[in-house]
Amino acid sequence: MINKKRLIKLTQNLIRINSENPGSDEHEIARFIKQYLNRIGVVAKIYEFKQRRSNIVALLKNKDSRHCLLLTPHLDTVPAGGNWRFPPFAAIINHQRIYGRGASDCKGNLAIALEAINSLVEDKKILNYNLIFAATADEEAGSSLGLLPLINKKIIDPDSALILDAHEFNIVVTQKGLIHLKVKVQGKKAHGAYPWQGENAIDLSIDIIKEIERHRFNYQRNSLLRGPTVNVGTIHGGDRVNVVSDWCEFELDIRFLPGMSCAAILKTVKNIIRRYTHRFKIEIEGIQKPYEIDKRHALVRYLLKAAKNFKIKAKVAGSDGATTITFFQRRHIPAVAFGIASCGCAHITDEYLSISNLYNGAKVLEEFLKIYQF
Repeated sequence: MINKKRLIKLTQNLIRINSENPGSDEHEIARFIKQYLNRIGVVAKIYEFKQRRSNIVALLKNKDSRHCLLLTPHLDTVPAGGNWRFPPFAAIINHQRIYGRGASDCKGNLAIALEAINSLVEDKKILNYNLIFAATADEEAGSSLGLLPLINKKIIDPDSALILDAHEFNIVVTQKGLIHLKVKVQGKKAHGAYPWQGENAIDLSIDIIKEIERHRFNYQRNSLLRGPTVNVGTIHGGDRVNVVSDWCEFELDIRFLPGMSCAAILKTVKNIIRRYTHRFKIEIEGIQKPYEIDKRHALVRYLLKAAKNFKIKAKVAGSDGATTITFFQRRHIPAVAFGIASCGCAHITDEYLSISNLYNGAKVLEEFLKIYQF
């Protein structure tokens, strides 16, 4: 049975361990979890792909070793920053909310996983499948030191996966893809008093950006996702105020829907730039494909059923942002994201998590693990 008092204390302890990325590392929190699991009789192992960037993996062997479900939250948080009303690593409770960096993203989800495992062990519950628990590093910076190498090296090799990284009991079955790219535009240097003698790369970049933002991509509408978006994340250019800039570079974040072609999007961007200049270079910084899974998949059905058993409203949803569910499609592993974060709290100052969400989330997760069948 889920122990509410124990769960709240665990969540506070997790928040009090700094695992900012960048700024700290996941070593201390991974050691804490390893000790926690060892105390309840679950063997856990730490994997590192860079010193102190720790991942922790545990296996609960059960009735049917032919099937394996992965349960995976992440350990790292974004940096806390300043201007907090409540200290970011104090885990203060105020008006039935726990405040602190990572409360919603993702230490509350981490806590419900650990409490659900603890409760299953206490109750000597034998599941119908093997359960892998993997709490991973580096999610906030792309997972190159966490989930990706764990999957690619087959350290974890599940038949299906539940990613604990969503809010308000949403079950994420689809999400946008992303393209991160840097555009470098070359101009011609001249004296700032005679701009007509040069070609200003900053001016060219501004015109290019405006047209890219105005462009309407072709796509098939998705009831769970907004349309494609373009965001200019950074722009840099020029050497001095009295010199016509001969260089400018800017970074774009493009989010696109299932069914859209990454190659076609890049071709469109290049064609727009060529209307203004042929002296440019594009560097691809990252690509994630969009993701979609059948809403009738067992992962979805049993999550909905588990929530219904406690009269909690869960809903099938899409994600306009990126979660790690996309990493599993390369290996043809069905995956959904689920979580209990308080809506709008990820990455904000005075991040918090509702205690109600925390307690109900642990109950729903444990129930799901008990009833899930492949």
